[in-house]
Amino acid sequence: MTALRLVVFDVDGTLVDSQGDILASMAMAFEAVGATPPSRKEVLGIVGLSLDVAMPRLAPDLDRDTHYAMVDAYKASYMTLRAKSGAAQSSPMYPGARDVLETLSSRDGILLGIATGKSRRGLDKLLEGHGLEKMFVTEQVADFHPSKPHPSMLQAALSETGIAQEDAVMIGDTSYDMDMAKAAGMRGIGVAWGYHKPEALSAANRIIDRFDVLPHALDDIWKD
Repeated sequence: MTALRLVVFDVDGTLVDSQGDILASMAMAFEAVGATPPSRKEVLGIVGLSLDVAMPRLAPDLDRDTHYAMVDAYKASYMTLRAKSGAAQSSPMYPGARDVLETLSSRDGILLGIATGKSRRGLDKLLEGHGLEKMFVTEQVADFHPSKPHPSMLQAALSETGIAQEDAVMIGDTSYDMDMAKAAGMRGIGVAWGYHKPEALSAANRIIDRFDVLPHALDDIWKD
């Protein structure tokens, strides 16, 4: 009998490239409170964190109420941009992502999950836009968990699926993803095409630079 295994994906920077809307919405959030927007590098450096954690990191000199206002402005801007072009266009999937998801989901004993800093509403819109509503058996979002790299999202995914830590792997593009996996006792595969440089993914068990090699990387990691 094939053992059940779980592959959990980050979203932004891993499955989809949403940096255009992220950068524009962050600029809008800062402008809404009369602050100077951070650089592209600074913004992409916090992708993956929940917004309530990201804003204080980007604007440590502003007070809590201002951070809350920035979060609201960011969400409003992001929703507006997504509505104009549609989720599939504003957050296109990376080359090979859909094919690999379909390949993995067709394998006996493989379950797919998500652990993202997105809200429930944001993830739902994204999955609907790409026609992926039934692809994932567990979906962990920022509304119900501490921000990455806290292991809460992955602990919940393991609990929901009943899969052991050693039979689960986290796939992500940021240090927060890999640190979260390590904290949850899971292995992690970092992807080189996202928002953190590969050298920042020090907690990853391995790093891949193309989506199509992921199934083989998973086979290898479960042999170890």
